[in-house]
Amino acid sequence: MRVLGVDPGLTRCGVGVVEGVAGRPLTMLGVGVVRTPADADLGHRLVAVEEGIERWLDEHRPEFVAVERVFSQHNVRTVMGTAQASAVAILCASRRGIPVALHTPSEVKAAVTGSGRADKAQVGAMVTRLLRLAAPPKPADAADALALAICHIWRAPAQNRLQQAVALHAPKAPQAPRAPQASKGRTA
Repeated sequence: MRVLGVDPGLTRCGVGVVEGVAGRPLTMLGVGVVRTPADADLGHRLVAVEEGIERWLDEHRPEFVAVERVFSQHNVRTVMGTAQASAVAILCASRRGIPVALHTPSEVKAAVTGSGRADKAQVGAMVTRLLRLAAPPKPADAADALALAICHIWRAPAQNRLQQAVALHAPKAPQAPRAPQASKGRTA
């Protein structure tokens, strides 16, 4: 499974591609940050984020895109920028028919470190260890993007089984009655 992780942000949008399957060693295929100038017009910044994500999608051809789920923070302006960058990533993937998964920061931290309250340094250290890197990716947004991809690779099989079980036991929608068909018997 090849996953593009996206840690959304307007100034720094972390991106990272990881390949592998749960229970086996993972491989980092690329990591980076899409940057936009803080003083640029919002529309231009969103276009720059889109162009950056499109380049990553073109180059790495992921099967899935994992995006950090935006959560409420005290700074509404920061939340808005993060949500807008998140929407751009979701749009780019959906336009190509690539499935998108949203993971909360605590889900990602728990998957990678074992604790949903881990700090950025702990996440960076575990990403470095799990991907067998020489040093933690910088800035932290890049490490967070890799953590998102790792989280998705590890959680996707269980989530898929859960969704299948729910679908199997979901009540069936009633079917419309069928119209009577004309008899194909002999006519006198």
